[in-house]
Amino acid sequence: MIHDETTLRQTWLSVILRPHRSLSPTGFRILMGAVAAVSFGVGLVFLLRGAWPVIGFCGVDVLVIYLAFRASYRSARLYERVELTDQALTVERVEPRRPSRSWSFVPYWLRVHMDDPARHDSQVVLTSHGKRLVVGSFLPMEERVRVASTLSDALARHRKGGF
Repeated sequence: MIHDETTLRQTWLSVILRPHRSLSPTGFRILMGAVAAVSFGVGLVFLLRGAWPVIGFCGVDVLVIYLAFRASYRSARLYERVELTDQALTVERVEPRRPSRSWSFVPYWLRVHMDDPARHDSQVVLTSHGKRLVVGSFLPMEERVRVASTLSDALARHRKGGF
């Protein structure tokens, strides 16, 4: 029987890190409907009192809020794929409107660093042979702590069982 290299490779960890967005698409539509209704109501009151230009500014407010949310949702398409196999720990970063980038580290020499105790600005940093990579910088602090712990545990299991 013939095996290629990919069938013999063991995956120790495979995770995808994504930014959290608390507002669902349905919640976004409801929020924008409420903002538009309030803005239209305020603009209508000013229109009836003779200050007709105000209704245009109320429309611009709604447009600016909409565009800000669109930019936020676009940035949410960012993700990082972290995969630990027998041969390498690979991090692939995919960002909207940019080519994806990939980094690879030898697992045996790789170290995971994070402040202990973790602070709000603490980062998960992978280091090996002078190379340094920050992973999951878009995650909340609690999730960064969990990512650092999960990566450290997977690397420890790999070192015990991989050699």
